[in-house]
Amino acid sequence: MLTSHLCLRRAEDGEVVPAEDDGGPAGIYGRRMTRRSIAFDGFLALVVLALGQAEAWTGFQATRRQGPHWAEALGYGLAAAALLIRRMHPLRCVLLVCGVLAVEFAVFGSPEGLGLSLAPAVAGYTVANQEDRPRALKGLAVLAGFGAAWMAFDPVVVAPIQYVQSSGWLSILLIAWLLGAYLRTRRLYAQGLVREREERALTAVAEERNRIARELHDVVGHSVSVMTVQASAVRRLMRPDQARERAALETVEAAGREALTEMRRMVGVLRSGDESPNLAPPPTLGQLDRLVENFRQAGLDVVLQQEGKPVPLPPGLDLTAYRLIQEALTNTLRHAGATRAVVGVSYGGGTLRLSVRDDGRGPDGSPPGTGLLGMRERVAVYGGVLSTGSADGGGFQLCAELPLEAT
Repeated sequence: MLTSHLCLRRAEDGEVVPAEDDGGPAGIYGRRMTRRSIAFDGFLALVVLALGQAEAWTGFQATRRQGPHWAEALGYGLAAAALLIRRMHPLRCVLLVCGVLAVEFAVFGSPEGLGLSLAPAVAGYTVANQEDRPRALKGLAVLAGFGAAWMAFDPVVVAPIQYVQSSGWLSILLIAWLLGAYLRTRRLYAQGLVREREERALTAVAEERNRIARELHDVVGHSVSVMTVQASAVRRLMRPDQARERAALETVEAAGREALTEMRRMVGVLRSGDESPNLAPPPTLGQLDRLVENFRQAGLDVVLQQEGKPVPLPPGLDLTAYRLIQEALTNTLRHAGATRAVVGVSYGGGTLRLSVRDDGRGPDGSPPGTGLLGMRERVAVYGGVLSTGSADGGGFQLCAELPLEAT
């Protein structure tokens, strides 16, 4: 395992982030910062700085100014500058913003106006949006302490009712923090859905590969058994003077039995504990009429169209073609809301072409389900091509091309 670069840690709220982010600002900067985000943060800091300076020097949007104008301007300026690190160090940013302003309030008194809440609101939103829940709650506690310091150092606020009235102005900070926490929760939820969908797809592919392996084992095992029996029969018919030929056939028999034993042992691990081997012969395209009739009885009008002269197919390819049509009709019956389906089987040009077209709802843009993933796995085994999409005139269409030369 490459622990130096691929190691992961899981945050307390379930978010997965690179472990190297714990090592310092460089890791965090590389994970969270882009040129666009750097430019946006710089622009945001300039806006907050401009509004703060306008309030400090001209009284713009100020209810009451307190202390020297330069002191208020310096406090707002330092708080705006601290926003430049809000993505790299969200908790440190909120500490710096609130700390700088609280010190200025303690020395010169608390002003009243829009400027005192701009930088803390931005920092509060960021810490709730970027940090995990424990660190976000620490940021909320810092904002609460900042609000308490603002009221404590405001010379106008002296009566209990004034403290209650002043606390209403601090709702801006709480709203900003709640908005950041809400957006973070939505983002993590969406990421969780994506991970869950990917895990389901991987599980479906693994299960389908196991199923393919079991079915191919049955097909190949039957062929090897026939070869072994035939070699044994020929060996018994040989004359006594054909010792060399008899030895060669004995070698074939032994190799065949050993191969069957190894196949059963290897495929056995793919079966669940309560799953017994399927002793029925594998289905083939020769049983397609029976399959179509079963779906007709289930309420789906299925039309079977065959072109070209059928050719003998290897057992594995024959089984794959049957499974493709079976799975496509099953999806049509269960999910498409269709009343009619057309199944096409075409032989020609060294290729077996299969198609299933229905008159249902058609694709809805959602990711492919486990059935389609399984079909792709089966087609890939034989180097074929599978395509799905909207059919002409509406509905859904599945087409597969399986080369016959490679078989």
